[in-house]
Amino acid sequence: MSAEPHLLPIRVYYEDTDFSGVVYHASYLRFMERGRTELIRALGVEQRELFASEGGTEMALAFAVRRMAIEFLKPALMDDLLTIETAAVVARGATMQIAQRVLRGSEELVTAEVTVACVGAGKARRIPEALRRRLRLDTP
Repeated sequence: MSAEPHLLPIRVYYEDTDFSGVVYHASYLRFMERGRTELIRALGVEQRELFASEGGTEMALAFAVRRMAIEFLKPALMDDLLTIETAAVVARGATMQIAQRVLRGSEELVTAEVTVACVGAGKARRIPEALRRRLRLDTP
């Protein structure tokens, strides 16, 4: 597991909720996507760096969600301040396991186990060693 999980504060706005002021389930997907993006950014890697190939020598890379198992435990409400906790767990070849939680204070609202695949030119690509090192992941 990476040294420490990345924490991203998110305020719940009206646009994130259904007609009753409860966070709509698809909003959690957006929140967690932001958490995964900010984890990578906190390591000094921007998404556009992965997309761009330098001088044609490196293949442009992206991460695509391959699998996601989500448990909705308790609802978040309009105006809540949430924390999206994201931690890389393990990398295997072209895939990486990520654990995520959505918290309101210390209260766990949503948990997710996410598998992302590293892809380039329409094919699975091994996660670059430099990124593995930054994530502090060992390949089993």
